[in-house]
Amino acid sequence: MAEALSQNQIDELLSRMRSGETTQAEPESTQKIKEYDFSSPKKFTKDQLKSLSSLYENYARVLSSYFTSVLRSSCEVTLSQIEEQRYYEFNNALPDSTLVGIISLTPEDEAFDETTIMLEFSTTFGYMLVDRLMGGSGDIMAPDRDYTEIEASLLRMIMNNSTKYLQDVWSGFLDMNAHLRSVETNGRLIQTYSPQDIVVIITFEIDDEDYKGTANMCMPTANLEEIIDSFTVKYNHSFKHQDTEKEQNKRDRLLDYLKSSEIEIEAHLDDCTMSLGDISQLQVNDVIALNKRIDDDISVRVEGIPWFKARIGEVDSKKALKLVKTEVNSVE
Repeated sequence: MAEALSQNQIDELLSRMRSGETTQAEPESTQKIKEYDFSSPKKFTKDQLKSLSSLYENYARVLSSYFTSVLRSSCEVTLSQIEEQRYYEFNNALPDSTLVGIISLTPEDEAFDETTIMLEFSTTFGYMLVDRLMGGSGDIMAPDRDYTEIEASLLRMIMNNSTKYLQDVWSGFLDMNAHLRSVETNGRLIQTYSPQDIVVIITFEIDDEDYKGTANMCMPTANLEEIIDSFTVKYNHSFKHQDTEKEQNKRDRLLDYLKSSEIEIEAHLDDCTMSLGDISQLQVNDVIALNKRIDDDISVRVEGIPWFKARIGEVDSKKALKLVKTEVNSVE
């Protein structure tokens, strides 16, 4: 409401106008004022949001690989934003028809309580996933009907895998068990939290060759603040919660995979240069002279990279190589 002038102020203003005096307007302040809603106080500091952002950036990369394999096309999932708001604001923004997975996230540490998470995908993206899984072309469509039992079963499998990847990402920081409780398709009927509860909304951008949209994750702030503080007060990209036995098991499994992999090893005798005319006149039993003696070392290459020095010989009437040393360049 505008402030009313007193009679003295009016008289003084008229007096200045008659005398020709002008008052210089004060310059407007260039300082930006940020509004703060005291009814919805912010629960997290910038460092805490940074830690949460780093965690879900990892999750976005995992989802990118997973959806690329499911859709059989290049699909990129990126973290768009993280914000705090009242749950009723998020729930009111949900369309009547949507795809929501209700996930229970339970820390192994009994000091923390179980957390319920909502993972929401659009109906259009859900139908595209079903179409690709059934061998279709992945055309964009959103029929005005509920999912069939087969479609719901396929989407539940997608949600189960997304839940498993969420557990893997969280377990890199804090041991967690994630379980998919249910899959809902009507956003209006979901009452996971109290309408006045403050929640964190994590928004992901999904960019496929034929589809661009968003996915949302809703988490309560009730015990999330304590969980984030358990990561570290100030997030360090090099820090991750590690269990010595689990890390050793991962290394052993990785080494086993490498041991069973197949690579190409070739013995390189020498290089020689010949004209195309000489090559065209080569016949069977012709001899090509090399610049090496028969007892000189030759190079053994692993996937095209010189790795060993060896000598040519025979074992049981078969040509063989005896490794004599490792090449210095391959080690470096």
